[in-house]
Amino acid sequence: MDLSFNQKSLEAASIIKASKYLVAFTGAGISVESGIPPFRGEDGLWSKYDPQVLELGYFHQNPYESWVVIKEIFYDFFGSAQPNSAHKVLAVLESMGLLKCVITQNIDDLHQKAGNTIVHEFHGNSQKMVCVDCHAHFGVDEVELTPLPPKCNHCQGLLKPDFIFFGESIPTIAYQESLKAAELADVFLIIGSTGEVMPANQVPMVAKRTETTIIEINPEPSRYTSHITDIYLKGKAGEVMTLLLENIRKI
Repeated sequence: MDLSFNQKSLEAASIIKASKYLVAFTGAGISVESGIPPFRGEDGLWSKYDPQVLELGYFHQNPYESWVVIKEIFYDFFGSAQPNSAHKVLAVLESMGLLKCVITQNIDDLHQKAGNTIVHEFHGNSQKMVCVDCHAHFGVDEVELTPLPPKCNHCQGLLKPDFIFFGESIPTIAYQESLKAAELADVFLIIGSTGEVMPANQVPMVAKRTETTIIEINPEPSRYTSHITDIYLKGKAGEVMTLLLENIRKI
């Protein structure tokens, strides 16, 4: 890594350690190192699967067809994914009393698995299920995924993964808590988000309305980099977050 990167990483570490209300905002990029590809882009999931399987209307009309793909992507393929070093560093920062919360666009539950306890899930969580009829909630380990589509243990209604489909609104509590955290933040970490997904991409903009320092970690510049980012650390989330933690402990 070049000298300028090392200087910037030391500056970022110093700012984080001195922060009063540090918030992390994570996107698909933080989970790539756990083997979970992003949805968009050349190698994204939507280059291999038809996104209509996650359209709410299509799901209700074609639950079996949707569930075949949902099971393959989120439970057969992603089911064994584990937190990587970036997730683990965020959990350490919380345990140190620095990180107040994580706002995530991801639905993979990896922040919780890593040990973070305050996670605002902007798009829901694939490890939870909800009945479309009686609205009962279940953990994925409580549900039989064969035969498809899975049925509610209470009323035999259709079960749906408890994450946001196309055509659904953002969960009210997650939305409100995310905006509240962004407003309170004095240091705001953007990790692995390109800033392309609405309305989640507006959360860092809310943080920037105050005198908040924006630190961005991404392998390539995002929509935030030249507009609101104060310190841009180019690299993989795991490597950069590990370096930041090392520097924080040295200061």
